Amino acid sequence: MRNNLSFYFILLLSIQGFLFSQSHPSVELSVADYPDHSRVFIESSHPMSLSVEKSGEYIMVRIRADDPFRIRKQAFQSQRVESIEWGRGSDYYIFTIKIAPEDFVVQKSVSEDSSLVLIDVMSSSNEMEENHDHSLSRSRGLNSTESSAAPQKEELRTIVIDPGHGGLETGAEGRFGTKEKTVTLEIAQKLKTIIERNIPYRVQLTRKEDVDVSLERRAAIANNYKAYVFISIHANGSYRRTARGSETFFLSLNATDEEIRRLAYMENNSSELDGIQSEEQDNLKLILWDMAQSSFIRQSSILAEKIQTKLNTLSGTLNRGVKQAPFKVLTGVACPAVLVETAFISNPDEEKNLTKDEFQESIARAIYLGLSEFLEEYSL
Repeated sequence: MRNNLSFYFILLLSIQGFLFSQSHPSVELSVADYPDHSRVFIESSHPMSLSVEKSGEYIMVRIRADDPFRIRKQAFQSQRVESIEWGRGSDYYIFTIKIAPEDFVVQKSVSEDSSLVLIDVMSSSNEMEENHDHSLSRSRGLNSTESSAAPQKEELRTIVIDPGHGGLETGAEGRFGTKEKTVTLEIAQKLKTIIERNIPYRVQLTRKEDVDVSLERRAAIANNYKAYVFISIHANGSYRRTARGSETFFLSLNATDEEIRRLAYMENNSSELDGIQSEEQDNLKLILWDMAQSSFIRQSSILAEKIQTKLNTLSGTLNRGVKQAPFKVLTGVACPAVLVETAFISNPDEEKNLTKDEFQESIARAIYLGLSEFLEEYSL
């Protein structure tokens, strides 16, 4: 009886914790250093109403909060940001950011949905640093403002990264038990970090943990965030253990060859949570969305070429080229969209590589560099 009571007590606490996490927003704080400035990331699961003010050696960030929210602060070491502390008032939270330089300038950027704020700190005595930051902001379509100016809402463009599979849908599995869903999420998280630390774009993952997300839902997430670019990350599988290398795809109803057609079939017929449609309905959907994607075909092909080139240079994988295939996950995405098969998890050697941090990092950096080159050409 006592064991039963203990079980129900633990279950009750778990349910309460789950309900709290679902009903209360969370705010995550992180800091990154760059050669000419430091950046404070404030990201919330809900839109934020906030103000940013400079006060002596501090930056004061006030976030309106009628209800409590959870705060997560990542450990950091920074040349310019000494510490971040916070406290709560009656209907707000206030974050106190202590800055090391005596004379500094603050610039703020806010995402379109107000759930991500970037606060950049640089020395005001170094005019070259400030001018560089302003020119970077202009080239990316951002309007940066100093904290002494009137509050404005600046928009950040969004890049959506899609870690393939997840939850019950494990994807391909290697000889040593490595699951595709695991390595794709790890690579996606590394890619998110690299992008946000180098260029002023927001990065949204279609999943942040091991959960089921339907193919249709992944495209919907991209469109809801008005994605500027969509990149789906996968690990290839083959009945041939010797198959190896990386390849990058963009959408087409016609597969490049028979092997690619089989790969697309396997990816498109993963177990879904939202039911099974008839083949006729499925084909009609593909045709309609292929027409919708046609306006982005050229950009998608260029993005695929740039990513594939960097993959073979940095990760040392065999170049399997850029190909076309009817992947459902690319259909319905209203922006340039590609699918990257990073390596063959069915190949024992590449499976081992896919579990290594350094290999994952090289894949993420290669994708970032290809993306960065693409954005230099197509960012307005």
